[in-house]
Amino acid sequence: MDSVRSPEWPVAPLGGLAANSASARYGQPVGGPPTAPPHPPSAPPPPPYRPPTATAPPAPDTRTGPAVAPPIPVKLLIAGGFGVGKTTTVGAISEIAPLTTEAEMTSAGIGVDDPGTHSAKTTTTVAMDFGCVTIDRSLKLYLFGTPGQHRFGFMWDDLARGALGALVVVDSSRLDDCYPAIDFFERARLPFVVGVNTFDGRLTHELGAIRWALAIGDHVPLVQFDARDRLSVRDALLVVLDRALDRAVREKGV
Repeated sequence: MDSVRSPEWPVAPLGGLAANSASARYGQPVGGPPTAPPHPPSAPPPPPYRPPTATAPPAPDTRTGPAVAPPIPVKLLIAGGFGVGKTTTVGAISEIAPLTTEAEMTSAGIGVDDPGTHSAKTTTTVAMDFGCVTIDRSLKLYLFGTPGQHRFGFMWDDLARGALGALVVVDSSRLDDCYPAIDFFERARLPFVVGVNTFDGRLTHELGAIRWALAIGDHVPLVQFDARDRLSVRDALLVVLDRALDRAVREKGV
């Protein structure tokens, strides 16, 4: 069978290239060897893969010193009867402006709230008092003052939750007002210290007589302090801390 070719394709000369060949289309010299396109100089091969190694932690900055842990928070209660000096105790030692919930006493409280015959008290705590003090770099006390009136007794369970100890403030001239507080902490099995507040620097009864009247054992510390004096309040709170620590050590030993 005769071959068929397109009329626009010229006949290639003998030994030559057809006009529609790749060499003719893209300018390659006829009859010359194929030329390779230009390439950039070969780059060096990449380095072999190596798994990453663990990096050492950065060296501590000696200019700022080692990191200091925050102080341990300790919750303590300041409890007692009505008008014995709980709010004054918190305010005397707190390193911040204490949170108080004082309300004016009105004629409706006559015969119900008795601040004592020698008291000039005109306000009363209707919820709680709050303050804090840093003992050292490792310890910070958060103080919660309880309300003294019997009608606010329902708050004591909530305020006592998480507390490690309590300071029961006592007025030596009105011992009857502190019995409910002592009974509460004995039932709750919470370490407490009885602090006799010296109003105007005087005591109505000696400490031995007060211990007998309160019917507390020798294992309960009984201290004398002044709720208006910061150092005196500090010493009383340190006794509470020592009592709480002693109990924690004994329980750990068991």
